[in-house]
Amino acid sequence: MGKGFFISKTVGILGIIAGVGALATIIALSVVYSQEKGKNNNQNEEQTTSKPPTTTPIPSNKPWDKYRLPKNLVPETYNVTLWPRLTPDPTTGLYTFLGSSVVDFECVEDTDLILIHSNKLNYTEFENQLARLMSVSSVEAPAIKSSWLQGVTQYLVLELDGTLKKGHKYRLYTEFIGELADDLGGFYRMYIVVMATTQMQPTDARKSFPCFDEPAMKAYFFITLIHDRGTTALSNGKDIETTEINHDGQDLLKTVFERTEKMSTYLLAFIVSDYDSIGNSIDGVEIRIFARRSAIAAGQGQYALNKTGPILKFFEQYYNATYPLPKSDQIAIPDFNAGAMENWGLITYRETALLYDEAFSSNSNKEKIATIIAHELAHMWFGNLVTLRWWNDLWLNEGFASYVEYLGANNAEPEWNVTDLIVLGDIHRVFAIDALASSHPLSSKEEDIQTPAQISELFDAISYSKGASVLRMLSDFLTEDVFQLGLRAADSSKLELPDTLDNIMNTWVLQMGFPVVTINTGTGSVSQQHFLLDPEAVVTTPSPFNYQWIIPIKWMMTGNMQNPLWLTSKSETSEAMKATQDQWVLANVNMVGYYRVNYDDDNWAKLLDVLQSNHQLIPRINRAQILDDAFNLARAKIISTVQALNTTKYLSNERDYIPWKAALNNLDFFYLMFDRSEVYGPMQDYLVKKVSPLFEYYKQMTDNSSKVPDGHMDQYNQVNAISLACRTGLEECQNLVMTWFQEWMDTDTNRIHPNLRSTVYCNAIAAGGKKEWDFAWSQFIKNDSTAIESDKLRYALSCTKQPWLLNRYLEYTLDPDMIRKQDATATIVDIASNVVGQSLAWDFVRARWSYIFSQYGGGSFSFSNLVNGVTKRFSTEFELQQLKQFKADNSDVGFGSGTLALDQSIERTIANIKWVEENKENVLDWFTTEANAQ
Repeated sequence: MGKGFFISKTVGILGIIAGVGALATIIALSVVYSQEKGKNNNQNEEQTTSKPPTTTPIPSNKPWDKYRLPKNLVPETYNVTLWPRLTPDPTTGLYTFLGSSVVDFECVEDTDLILIHSNKLNYTEFENQLARLMSVSSVEAPAIKSSWLQGVTQYLVLELDGTLKKGHKYRLYTEFIGELADDLGGFYRMYIVVMATTQMQPTDARKSFPCFDEPAMKAYFFITLIHDRGTTALSNGKDIETTEINHDGQDLLKTVFERTEKMSTYLLAFIVSDYDSIGNSIDGVEIRIFARRSAIAAGQGQYALNKTGPILKFFEQYYNATYPLPKSDQIAIPDFNAGAMENWGLITYRETALLYDEAFSSNSNKEKIATIIAHELAHMWFGNLVTLRWWNDLWLNEGFASYVEYLGANNAEPEWNVTDLIVLGDIHRVFAIDALASSHPLSSKEEDIQTPAQISELFDAISYSKGASVLRMLSDFLTEDVFQLGLRAADSSKLELPDTLDNIMNTWVLQMGFPVVTINTGTGSVSQQHFLLDPEAVVTTPSPFNYQWIIPIKWMMTGNMQNPLWLTSKSETSEAMKATQDQWVLANVNMVGYYRVNYDDDNWAKLLDVLQSNHQLIPRINRAQILDDAFNLARAKIISTVQALNTTKYLSNERDYIPWKAALNNLDFFYLMFDRSEVYGPMQDYLVKKVSPLFEYYKQMTDNSSKVPDGHMDQYNQVNAISLACRTGLEECQNLVMTWFQEWMDTDTNRIHPNLRSTVYCNAIAAGGKKEWDFAWSQFIKNDSTAIESDKLRYALSCTKQPWLLNRYLEYTLDPDMIRKQDATATIVDIASNVVGQSLAWDFVRARWSYIFSQYGGGSFSFSNLVNGVTKRFSTEFELQQLKQFKADNSDVGFGSGTLALDQSIERTIANIKWVEENKENVLDWFTTEANAQ
């Protein structure tokens, strides 16, 4: 039995299909991993008096100054016992947990030093040292000469009075106490409910017990939890037994779990709660949904239970590998920083990502639950069974799961056609980031990713959404069947490709950004260039390919599909793409390629004519593509802004969700740039003309808005219609939402359909005053059973136009009794999205940066969203200088996982300033003219 299978460099991802890469071979080999169950080797150790440890000053350039572990020790098993104290210490007022750990490891290279990760743990001393070392081989273990905690690099350091010998095995025993804080990382507690839970990814297992906390350091784990009576303990493995014990006069329970499979520390989970559950089984795998008792009693876990089994079976077929564990537990956590976490056998979710209640949940909530479950279950194989060696290749893990989540959700809900939504949810989303000069490649150099903050920064749109987009492109030009076969290590080397898969994919993986493909239908010229939102931005990141890509082009001529082309150089000529006067060319059909497309003026004009005369000749995804490409090409000064605005003229006739959503996403930029200027009025007048037919269309379809449409996408587009109609001041729409909201206030009976609640609440609160805000706040406070409804209300409260209410709301974000910690940064961003609240939120963040950073900054996945969110409207020189001053003033505090986002915000602000200066007059003239046109 080996030490586990690992993904090394991203270049290995695709050679597999041609028989030269590593990824699929690894996946196929992993199917034969050992399923042997281990025995519990828990050791009873004598405890001495506990003292607070001291931290020795850091000598320079020593092994413990480096963030990466040396390769001389390899863990084999951990035996960890933890006792979370769910009531505060009467003396200190702190919540704590007690723990002991035995780790067996092999020495693979002689050494006189043990480095093991540890963060925020205090250790019991044994003969003045912080650990005990024993041998489990024929040689004697050396004594520990000195031991200390290294704070910066987060190590327990043990200097030995002798040498650990290569090929021999040793055992390290520790006892410790940690704070069971409410910081949402490591082993932490809920602020309100009775629960202790975990979030280890990426580097917080070391806050729970000393461990070799790197993904390649896989081991087996034996977990034992001591917990209060009336609570249930969960971990990755199945519980073997729960017994009653008495400890220091306290009657407690002790739950022992089966040994886990060999896995990384970041996938470990253990939870103590007073939750209830529902469950079933499929082909011998036990499936359980855990949540607060009130949520289970209300049936909120049923949808997740119904879909988990089918999605699990879908991925078994997709990977051609049986789910490797005897159970799949999924649990809804009230305070949870991530959206969900793929802990092997015990997946944790935000409540809004797992619990569905037909009375409160919209169809978008339902879709979110299905896709997130699919994402996390995809990780059970890709990420958990087969694991990245180091975080620099996180994109392989998260990009793959972000791609196949659409496949899993589509299998669970085939009528939704959810696979199309990757264009809006991932491709368009990540284009905005990857078009910046401060973007980064999918695969980073291993030596560039060292600190916990640098690791956390990788959990961004590039790793998730660009990873998914590039894999979707790969799947398309290989075909999904061949791509899927590749995951089973099949040889498909007879593919007709212009180069090896390694060489093709390296151009997308090892350099940042993406190309814009320009097609001249008069000459047949096809060329590429690096697309930058600000063409004057200086790109300092070197590229191994000089920002040139090998590009698959799927295209059509006048509605008829043509043979695909490959662009392998900066510029080529294709006779096939020459168009006659009556022909038009459309490239990147269904937007399967990760690139934008530009055309000669004549072809642009033809495409606009088709949109106006018979828009359905163009596939709906490509109608969205034309809108999104045009607006972004205009921002990059490749085409004029007026030409981009002309693509919206046909929207009066558009009824499909995806093109409308693409249009609204791009028009949001115009709101951000102009909702404080004289452009705003004519823009509103134009857009209300465009949306009124859509509003009327859904009014007729739904019997005067008394119900919702049947189709999944139509339900989404009804929300678009009402949202934009009310936003642009359509009186009928505003009266409608105010009537619904007032009826709720008068009768205390909410008859607003869950699909429409977010937009109705927001628009009613925006149009109202203190009375409406206070009513919504009272509903938010008293709603303790349905997290999805709380989320809708929390967002809507940010929509008020009253500055004093928004300032009060900002203050609430610092009080977890008012706004949960998991929602604090999102709430600040929501307030900043309101034109009235933007400056208030920016002042608030600047004034309280030290506190906000200490509470949410270090390892928060959402922290970059905060930095981006409060600065996205910046478009003046004054705001740019404020932003630069903010960076300088807080350099000593730091920006943690928001560091890159701050640089991107500065770059984006510079681009916005230039764009507004160059376009404001033309945009004002265009909206004025079109608003007044008949």
